[in-house]
Amino acid sequence: MSSSLPALLALADGRTFRGHSAGAVSADPVAGEVVFNTSMSGYQEILTDPSYRGQMVTMTYPHQGNYGTNDQDLESKRPHLSGFIVRELERLPSNFRSTEDLHSYLTRHGIVAIEGIDTRALTRHIRDQGAQQAVIVSGDAVGRPEDAVAAAQAAPSIVGRDLAREVTCDAPYHWDTPSIGRPAPTPRYKVVAFDFGVKHNILRMLTDHGCEVTVVPADTPSGEVMALQPDGVFLSNGPGDPEALPYAAERISRLVGRVPIFGICLGHQLLCLSLGAKSFKMRFGHHGGNQPVMDLATRKVAITSQNHGFAIDPDTLPDSLEVSHVNLNDHTVEGVRHKELPIFSVQYHPEAAPGPHDAADLFARFTSMMDTNR
Repeated sequence: MSSSLPALLALADGRTFRGHSAGAVSADPVAGEVVFNTSMSGYQEILTDPSYRGQMVTMTYPHQGNYGTNDQDLESKRPHLSGFIVRELERLPSNFRSTEDLHSYLTRHGIVAIEGIDTRALTRHIRDQGAQQAVIVSGDAVGRPEDAVAAAQAAPSIVGRDLAREVTCDAPYHWDTPSIGRPAPTPRYKVVAFDFGVKHNILRMLTDHGCEVTVVPADTPSGEVMALQPDGVFLSNGPGDPEALPYAAERISRLVGRVPIFGICLGHQLLCLSLGAKSFKMRFGHHGGNQPVMDLATRKVAITSQNHGFAIDPDTLPDSLEVSHVNLNDHTVEGVRHKELPIFSVQYHPEAAPGPHDAADLFARFTSMMDTNR
């Protein structure tokens, strides 16, 4: 059942969509880059993924909230996205694991949401015109769509913004929690994980593979990392434009050749930038759980979960790196490996398990590198 409070989604190019409030209510326009996610489920993981900082997520599957929310499926302590856009939001969930309905969860965390709009039309528009800045307004402001469009046009672009600083941890901490239902193995490897917006399930899977994980802030100097005597370094996912984090690329470059390195998503992009490559803004990015990726060495195809709006330009890769994975939809770079050093990275999310186990072997590859390097 929709809220009686009207709401409006206004895009920077002038397109507007009318609906109703489905979460927290703000007296001011709430801005973000509007993107679409093609996953049929997993809305709680999407809401709490720090990589969505600065974005409004449109769910293409029309019915959201039917299984509620709980405290076990969080990817971070709280939601990070700017807004949530759905066709229909269920307020009476039915699932034995549910502890709170989605509407209450959004409201409690101050996340503005809109429902009742034609999400298929919005998705087609984004595909045609590209991801862009947008605002959600509610109440009396709905009657002034021209003001909402102007607010969207004035909203800062995601390009050039260091969003990782907004989601990284304040201080180093240790992580020793395995995946739900699995006992923690005896640690065999010391891993330092750079937190550019790390998801909890990545840390769980590192723990599952025998890693004693120390998570450090995004701007931690390389000397402090090596002082922890790691067997390997992990570069996490995170939001936004990788070229807005030159300090991170500089720190990574100082670790190359000293320790095995594994990167995911933003960590993959930063690794490539640290070695001289360039990134570019994609038209509407990859957001969802059904992206086919081929491993060029084995020719095997994995169905992957992805969330990124930037990609690495293959023509700028240095001679030391080679492309290891490609996206079969648009042939963008989905992974690289160093030709001589124990270093590799992937653009997609092997921990998100849409396959469900198509890409889980990448964590085992990382531990094998650390074994060999010893």
